[in-house]
Amino acid sequence: MSEQSIDGAPAPDPYDNRRQVLYWRLLARLFDPEEQASLESASLAVVEDIGLPSALLDPGASVDSVVQRHPELAEEFDGLMTPEPDEDGERDRAAEVRRAALASKVLLNVFAPHSGTVTAGQLARWQSDAGWLERALGCRPGELRGGRAGGRTGGTGVGPTGTGLGGATPDLSRLVPEIGPELGSIEAGLVKRMHLREVLADPQLASQLTPSMSLIEQLLRDKDNLSGVALANAKALIRRYVDEVAQVLRTQVEKSTVGDIDRSVPPKRVFRNLDIDRTIWKNLTNWDPEEERLYVDRLYYRHTSRKTTPQRLIVVVDQSGSMVDSMVNCTILASIFAGLPKVDVHLIAYDTQALDLTPWSHDPFETLLRTKLGGGTDGTVAMTLAQPKIAEPRNTVVVWISDFYEWRSEELFESMAAIHRSGAKFIPVGSVTSAGRGSVNPWFREKFKDLGTPVISGHIKKLVHELKTFLT
Repeated sequence: MSEQSIDGAPAPDPYDNRRQVLYWRLLARLFDPEEQASLESASLAVVEDIGLPSALLDPGASVDSVVQRHPELAEEFDGLMTPEPDEDGERDRAAEVRRAALASKVLLNVFAPHSGTVTAGQLARWQSDAGWLERALGCRPGELRGGRAGGRTGGTGVGPTGTGLGGATPDLSRLVPEIGPELGSIEAGLVKRMHLREVLADPQLASQLTPSMSLIEQLLRDKDNLSGVALANAKALIRRYVDEVAQVLRTQVEKSTVGDIDRSVPPKRVFRNLDIDRTIWKNLTNWDPEEERLYVDRLYYRHTSRKTTPQRLIVVVDQSGSMVDSMVNCTILASIFAGLPKVDVHLIAYDTQALDLTPWSHDPFETLLRTKLGGGTDGTVAMTLAQPKIAEPRNTVVVWISDFYEWRSEELFESMAAIHRSGAKFIPVGSVTSAGRGSVNPWFREKFKDLGTPVISGHIKKLVHELKTFLT
């Protein structure tokens, strides 16, 4: 039986009151960073009463520092905001208060407004805290901001939320992808408020920087103004980021082999190609039941040689200011395909001028150093370089990455349609960002749809899938 007050009304639930205190403090801090004494003291009483450290309420303490002092909390932060339905259907009210305190810490550290100049240490701390938020959502650190593959983002939509609202669990499969772009936007704002040149000139401060898409964009924009130690540190950060993303994309690309089995080529008679199942099946007539032994007259081997036709991959990337994420991802992707057998990769970048980056397509780091972000957009100059490269249309795929806001739209589209009609595979891509967010000129979108080559927009995995389908 529930408790009742003197006048017969149900007594306030102490667990609900505690959660409300914690969340009111969270909201107050998000919209007004000034401390409110009553909420702070009440929250401190709640945190201490449930056996959590008071450092959770310290705005200056990172989640890393809290976990270092209290390592047992690391496991609680992992998956903190993912659905956890109770087997008996009953809510664990005490656990919800504890989850509310931990969730408030992560949310406040990530989404609380920042003002003034940002130091390298502050940026590194925010990136670390954002990583803990991603872990709380069931993802890997950096996944939502940088597109690193893996992690779980699905929700069941049932069970208690642990948020104190008492309703159904939010659908994380829809919620999580929306958080990624917002985290990226906050990170980009912090990077822009850094005195980046001064930070790069100090090796100790530069070592505190964590590579991210926002940081790489700033480095690429400012690289011509850097020299000496600052330039060396900038290049080191770019290479670190390129290597991290390349490792993820290479795994996605290499999951499938290239080409069909060529049975006209005899299999190599080596142990790794031995087809044990077929060998046993073909020799079953030699089974000796008395000795319980199978005598093998002939060994059978698997065919491993594959039919491969040289394929030409032409990647054209808009390097204007709105396409930075795509530029970085596609230069890395082009270098990975350039390393595959029988794939001839060509890379072209353009704004109002076009640059043939094919000689460096195998090295995304060198490619990015040769790009110049910003400026207008004129795809016809890139088409002038791309068309002569289409020697055998049936064995050629042209990937064109842009938001397609062009000032010579009709002329460019007609040349793209001509490539499609020639028998080459033409793939228009609106974005290959880590977050999958980007706009595409509606006129071009409809034209490509009518042509039978709809625009690919979204995660880079979509482009990887399309290219693997064509090249296999």
